[in-house]
Parts: sequence; C-alpha cells; structure tokens
Amino acid sequence: MDLDALRTADFSLLDDAVEDWSTMVGDLETLMDAAEKGLRGAANSANWAGYNATVSKEFIGKTSGEFSDAHSQAASIYKILRDTRDELKKYKGQLNDAIERGRQQHLTVIGYEGGFTVTTNVPPEGRAKQDHDKKGEITALRDDIQKILDQATESDSSAGKVLSAIADQSKLGFSDVDYADRDEAADALKKADELAKIAKKDPADLTIAEFDRLNAGLKEYGNDPLFAERFATDLGPRKTLEFWTGVTNRYTNSDVFRDRLDELDDMQRNLGLTLATASQSDSASMTEWKNNVIELGEKRIGSPTGPMGFQVMSNLMRVGDYDDAFLNRYGTALMAAERALTDNGSRPNLAWRHGGAAGTTQDLNRIGEDSGADPLTGFLKGLSNSPDAATQFFNQEYVSKDDPNNPFERDSDDENTYKGKVTLSNFQYLFEERDWPEEMDSHGEALHTGQNNLALALEAATTGHPAGELPTVDTPAHNRDQTRLFESLVSSISDDPGRLTDHGYMSDSVGQITSEYLPDMNRAMTDVPRVDSDGKETDKWRDVEKLYPITGSEAELHHNDVTKLLFAVGRDPEGYAAVEVGQKAYMGKLLDYHLDPGLPGSERVSDDHKLVIEQIASRSGEVSGTLNLGAREAIGSDASDKDKDYEHSVAQRKNWISGGVGTVVGVGTSFVATPWVGALAGGAAGTATSVILESVFQDAEGHALEDAQKTGGQFWADGQVRNQSIAEDGARAAAAKHQSVDVGDAGMTAREAAKQGYLNAQAIVNGGAPGSNTAF
Repeated sequence: MDLDALRTADFSLLDDAVEDWSTMVGDLETLMDAAEKGLRGAANSANWAGYNATVSKEFIGKTSGEFSDAHSQAASIYKILRDTRDELKKYKGQLNDAIERGRQQHLTVIGYEGGFTVTTNVPPEGRAKQDHDKKGEITALRDDIQKILDQATESDSSAGKVLSAIADQSKLGFSDVDYADRDEAADALKKADELAKIAKKDPADLTIAEFDRLNAGLKEYGNDPLFAERFATDLGPRKTLEFWTGVTNRYTNSDVFRDRLDELDDMQRNLGLTLATASQSDSASMTEWKNNVIELGEKRIGSPTGPMGFQVMSNLMRVGDYDDAFLNRYGTALMAAERALTDNGSRPNLAWRHGGAAGTTQDLNRIGEDSGADPLTGFLKGLSNSPDAATQFFNQEYVSKDDPNNPFERDSDDENTYKGKVTLSNFQYLFEERDWPEEMDSHGEALHTGQNNLALALEAATTGHPAGELPTVDTPAHNRDQTRLFESLVSSISDDPGRLTDHGYMSDSVGQITSEYLPDMNRAMTDVPRVDSDGKETDKWRDVEKLYPITGSEAELHHNDVTKLLFAVGRDPEGYAAVEVGQKAYMGKLLDYHLDPGLPGSERVSDDHKLVIEQIASRSGEVSGTLNLGAREAIGSDASDKDKDYEHSVAQRKNWISGGVGTVVGVGTSFVATPWVGALAGGAAGTATSVILESVFQDAEGHALEDAQKTGGQFWADGQVRNQSIAEDGARAAAAKHQSVDVGDAGMTAREAAKQGYLNAQAIVNGGAPGSNTAF
C-alpha cells in the first residue's frame, strides 16, 4: 500500500458498506427465523401429496437452509469488512502520528508511487549534512512507517483474499462459511498453505514431526470450507494421490510407516473429510481438481506398478459428504473402468484384487480390515453418506442389452422362457452379478466389506438419508427414483432370496430399508387390483390408498415378492428387528390416524371403526408372522439361545430411537403428515404408537433375560401371543384417546385380527390361501 493512499484515504464508502452489511445481516436474521419457524415448520406439518410431497417440501427445506447460509455468509463478510476498515483507520492514524513526530524532529516524509523517502526538513544545500547527522532518526522513522504500511497492506490484501475465497465457494446460492472475524478466515487460508506445502513433499522425505503436524492440522481445520478448498487446490490432485500412496506404503518411508502405523486411520479420516469439504466448493480451481482426479482414475500412482488412481481416491471417500455431482461423474468413470477391466463383467477383475495385476500389495485402506484394493468398496461407502448421489448411481445403466459384448442373459416372461440379453443397471450388476474380489481378515475369515458397503449405499439411495441414521421430519418423502430402486431390490430378492440370505451381513441395511417402505408393502399385501379391465382405477384400490396413505411416490409391489422379502429379512436378527419394530410402530400410527374423529371425511376409508381396526391389525399380524417364519427357520428345530439374538436386536432398537431421534422407524417420511406426526417422533405418551413400542421393548427385554432355550417353533408360537397382545394394547390406547369406538371392542377386534393375520402368513408362505388357520 502506497504511503499517500493510506495518508489521504477516505473511508466514507467503506463505512457505508459496513453499515449496509450490518443492516443486511439483521434483515437476513429475521428472514432466517421466519423461514425456520414459519416456512419450514409449516412444510413439515402440512399434508403433502403427490408431486408436492417430493418436490415442493424438499424445495422449501432447501430454501430455508439457504436463508441460514445467506445469514452466515453475510455475517462473515460484515465482520471481515468491519475488521479491515477499523484496522485501516488505525493504521492511517498511526501513519499520520509518525509523520507528525518526524516533523517535530525536522524530518519530512515524501511519498511517491511505489515507495517513500524520509529526509531532513532543511534547504537542499544543507540537506546532505543534516541527513548524515540525523541518520539514526531517519532510519527509525522510515522503519516505523514501513512497518505501518506493511501491516496495512497485509490487512487489505488478506481481506481481499478471504472475500474472494468466500465468493468463489458457491456459484449459485450461498456457502456455509461462518467466521468470527477477518483474522480467523485469513488464518484458515494461511494454515492451508502451510499444510499443503508439507503434503507436497516426496513422501519418502516426510518426517514424523511433519506427519503429526499435518494430521493435527487436518483434524482441526478439515470442516472449514476456505481451508479445505485452499488445501486441496494447493496440493493438487496428483500430489493428493501420491501422498496417500506414499504414506501407506511400508517401503516408501519406513520410519513414518513404522512409528505412525496406528495413526494412519486418523490421517485417512482427516484427509478424507477435508477433501469432502473441499469438493463442495464451486471455485474454478476446485472444479479443475475434481476433473483431474477423475482423469487420474485409470493411471498408476507413484510408480509404474503402483495402485490406480481410482483405488487411491476411493479410499479417501469413505468418510465425509462429497459433492453429489462429483460423485456421479466419478462413479460413471469408475464403472467404465470396471467394464473395461472385466469385459463388461464376464470375467474377474484382477486389477482390483489385493496384489492384483500390477503386483501392488499395500493396504490403501486403514479404516477397517479390507485392503482397499477394490475401489468400489470405498466409493460405495462414500455413497452411503450422500443419498441423492447414491440414488442416481444405482439407477444408471451398467450395460445395454444391445451391447454385442453384453454377457448377461435372463429368462423372459413369455411362455417359451426364451433366454435373451438384458440391460442391467448399476444396482443389478453389483447386487446380482459382480464377481467381488476375495479378501481375508487377520483370522483367516472371509471379508465382505464391499458387499456390506453396497448395502449401506442402497440404504441411503432408497431412503433419502445417510445410512446408519434415521430419517427426520426434514427428510423428503420418497421420490420416483428411490421407489423404482426399491422395487428392483424387492424383485431381485424375490427372484433369488439367496442374494440376501447368503449374505446376512447386508440384512441390517435391507431391514432398515424395508421398515421405511411399510406403507407401500401393506398396500401390496391387500391383493386389491389397482385398475379394472378398462384400465381405470377401482373403488377398492382408492379405499386401499385411504387405508394406507402415502405421501410422495409409491413403490408398486407384488404380494408374493413382499412375502419373500420379509421371510428373507426375518432370518437375520438385525433385519428382523428393524421391520418388526417398524411395523408395530406403523400399526400404532394407523390406529391413531383412522380413529381420530377429526380426520376429514374425504380421507376416511370407513365409518366402521371396527372394520378399520381389523384391517390394520390383520395386515400387521401377517408382517410379523412372515418375519417370524424366517426367524423360525434361522433358529432351527434344536433348542438354543439363537432366539436371544432376536430379542436383543429388538431391544437395541429402543436405544437407537430414544430421545425423539428421527421419525421412530422411518414410516413418517412416507406416512401422511398430520399435526401429531411430530409428537409421535418422540413416542409421545398416550398415543397408540408409544403404548405399542413400550410393549414391544418390554417384552423383548424380558425374553432376552430368560434362561430357557427355545426352538424356532417355540419362537414362532410365542410371537403369535405377543403379536395379539401388542395389537390389542395399541387399539385400546387409540380408542381411549379418541373415544370413537368402545375400548373393549377395539381391543378384542385387534387381537383376533392380529391372530388371523399371523396365521395367514404361514398359509401364504406355503402357497396356501389367506384366511386359513389350519397351518398347525
């Protein structure tokens, strides 16, 4: 900064800007509060249907979030401008004070473009001697002024860098930056430059102290948007991949590898989270970084025999929420590489095996036991954190039936069962056809991390929320892409139940998915035709839609497929627990919904409340009965403690949903919204859902503590009694609350209907007719 520019600076425009931004922050805070409490609150309690349930509600939720981001960004900009203005005013005052001190010492400060000079204030003919005599004072004043100008320059330039970085974060909308002051933002950029310089080093030359400094810095700043973008772009895509390849190779830097082996998992998490944060930036540099990472996917990293770029980067995707567009483009390129290396899936992929085609045996993954050689394992884990990207990925085409090199043939539906080539989606290829690389754990047991991560990614893709979490009131209802994927999953398991039962480690995720599609499944289990011979919707189907209301898109399923899915899920304790608890909670919601006298007539399926109770309890009984048949088969005919695994899993669900987290079990995202939905999310006392869940968990906890061993048949028989009792409790609670039907009649009706539904499950599974109670 030039001396005269600071000495004569007019800050009136900057004052106006600070004032304007202060006003904007206040206005945005008002809008943010209104959007959160009014717009978003109304959206979450409104009765959405059809297109509005999947689009309008989600749009309102995102718009509400944009107000919050806008407020944070505006507040950060205001603080940066305010701090910079105040500092520049301070430096202007210090500069003028210094010049005045010089004048009193008979010294003159003369500014010019690019610099300034200090000299004595005497006629030219005597100036040389006076300058010599006052050399000490001149030098001291010059240094003081230079220091002031340097500080002013740093204040001005750092503000410019920070403001530019904030503006570059998002092309559309607002970024979620939030800084207390200008220095905090500037320090983030400075720290990013320092740590990127360390990571750029040849991994062979990295010291233990530098490793520790880098690891600690990424942990501290990894969630900071400005830091993450600057670090990633400073480091660059190739250096990013070379760094992780180097530090995970025992031969590259034996000192760091040996002494920091136990910290490599933290480094993987911290680096992955930083890159995930960086990927959300729309800056030109970050866009180039993402493009180049994809281009490096099929190239060897570190050496001609090193891992491929996809193998390295996918392991850094296991944590964090990466940008959806980046994940989609990355996934498309990765599957293209998969097709090329497997001849469209007709032969095993040697390149992805540990110690594969290139001979590399290093473990690129340090989170868990798998080596990280298969890039799909890490990528799928990344998708499990990014639901929208996961949905799009699984619905994409893997290979077309018209591709002459398509190796996949299926039986057609015609009477001749002609085998022909079929188009496969990414879901179908990965779930049904892929030859997954084999790996063993430290005990010599087979690892299935890739397929387990596949299940987690499917959980995110079908439910709309990250895997391992419960949906919240902000989770939009299912859209058509999600329901179409769920339809494919149900159909696939129905065609070959072994796709799930032979891979029990996937059942917890599939169970959670199933629990979030219970309204759709209950509709399918009615066996009511949707349309008549003329293709018109039947009155009976309209009644089914009222009985099992759904917001958003419906998954159109077949009863037989649903039965096979439930039976397969029931063979795993965790999958069983997710659906069993979910169905019971769903029964409670339906009872509260339909027995409420305030339900509008247009939404009421019947004025005969006993008939409605009968339908709800019977269907719930069938779900439980089918699940218990699966559990009966898994437990076996010999008395054992296997039933305890089921009871423990049911009891464990209580810990997961306690405290009002989410919408209990997920049906709230597709169940019609009413004023009490939010209360039910926390299991509010007095609702049928709260009474039912209390009974479910109390019963499971009691059975889990019993000493007696059980056969599968005893578990099935106990389940019938339990199912009847719980249905009765729920119906009585709903009737008592709404006073719309006699409490005793409600309980008796629910009990008998639940029993019949439970017994129906046996007949249906065995191919018998619903209504039979002679299965035993």
